[in-house]
Amino acid sequence: MQAPAYSRPRPISLDPENPHYFLYHGKPVVLITSGEHYGAVINLDFDYNIYLNTLKSDGLNLTRTFSGAYVESSTSFNITHNTLAPASDRFICPWQRVSDRQSYKFDLSKWDPAYFRRLRQFVAAARKHGVIVEFTLFCPFYEEEQWNLSPLNERNNINGVGKVARTDVYTLDKSGKLLAIQEAMVRKIVTELKSFDNVMYEICNEPYFGGVTLEWQRHMAEVIAETEGKGQGQHLITQNISNGAKKITDPFPMVSVFNFHYASPPDAVAQNYGLNKVIGNNETGFKGNKDATYRTQGWHFILAGGGLFNNLDYSFTAGEERGTYQYPSTQPGGGSVALRKQLGFLKDFMDHFDFIRMHPDTGFIKSGLPPKADFHALAEPGKQYALYLTGASGSRVEAALPAGIYEATWIDPQTNAVISKETVTAGAGPTWLNIPTSGEDIALRLLRSGK
Repeated sequence: MQAPAYSRPRPISLDPENPHYFLYHGKPVVLITSGEHYGAVINLDFDYNIYLNTLKSDGLNLTRTFSGAYVESSTSFNITHNTLAPASDRFICPWQRVSDRQSYKFDLSKWDPAYFRRLRQFVAAARKHGVIVEFTLFCPFYEEEQWNLSPLNERNNINGVGKVARTDVYTLDKSGKLLAIQEAMVRKIVTELKSFDNVMYEICNEPYFGGVTLEWQRHMAEVIAETEGKGQGQHLITQNISNGAKKITDPFPMVSVFNFHYASPPDAVAQNYGLNKVIGNNETGFKGNKDATYRTQGWHFILAGGGLFNNLDYSFTAGEERGTYQYPSTQPGGGSVALRKQLGFLKDFMDHFDFIRMHPDTGFIKSGLPPKADFHALAEPGKQYALYLTGASGSRVEAALPAGIYEATWIDPQTNAVISKETVTAGAGPTWLNIPTSGEDIALRLLRSGK
């Protein structure tokens, strides 16, 4: 039975009042999650219903998933129980297998109805749980290992295409007949998901590896836009720019979300804030397994003005879709039940503000921070302030506040508990904030009083 399609007048979009954030179902939204390693659709052993319900219960609203043009092995990147590495007979992708599930030959001229049924059901389930799907169409082949597993490789299809180097797959002039196959896949997926309002399309994961060209990326963005046509039914297109930070100098006009990986510190936000588009950090990792590492990354990134944060969560595996897998310390990242709750607290913190009227305020703290302390703040001057600090426990800092009376609520990001409340009066002289003694980080909600 086919999952129900949802016809909405407008899919998730940029908020017209402040396009650094999203608009969904008529409400401003930040997208925050700690999601599985992108195999929810292509891995038949993964129960996405349990997974999506877990995200919802943790207060999260985003997931990212790959199309199946790229797949990994059980040894890729030293990831244990990798959801993006299904058993060969449990891998499903857009194209039909030649005979049965035991075959690893695909016919790139025929679509697999079971794949598109699962894809639609997945997106429908995500919508039911209030989860936005960032659907990643392509991924570079980092090593021969991944290229040797792809249906696009000549060894794995019966169509006589894909006899090219892995670094030529995502080019306009060196991929042989693969370009037409890629275009057809994009058109098919976009057509299948056209009635869903909780989808946005990422052109390619980490296109700065594996020979992916900018010209090819632009072409694929154009294919998405042309397939959708004009009007309010167009879905957002996202582009992965770099690891860390990079100033974007020639943005594609059809791209609305510019994503970075491992964007800590969140310099990419300030560098590209002037684009007036969403700046996202849609993959974390490679800094150990501790929750605090990725909690502080998320809070800093969103309070710097980012609109999307996705921690890569290795506690989700096939059979452990509630995110309770105890991964080894060798895993290239983190994720846990506790971390997801803490990122849910971040979303709840933002939802307490009229955040579309706020912008980054780097001058909010004027003096008094310890040398190793760090902070980011959002403000609508004189009305509302959101502040996040690390390494500042017990400090007394000077804040730049217009004259008035404010209600200050200090919050523990690890528990969402209120640490203290106080009334702050700003006048002609300096305004001092007494930061309560806390753990490694603390957040402040500062609202102008109606008194």
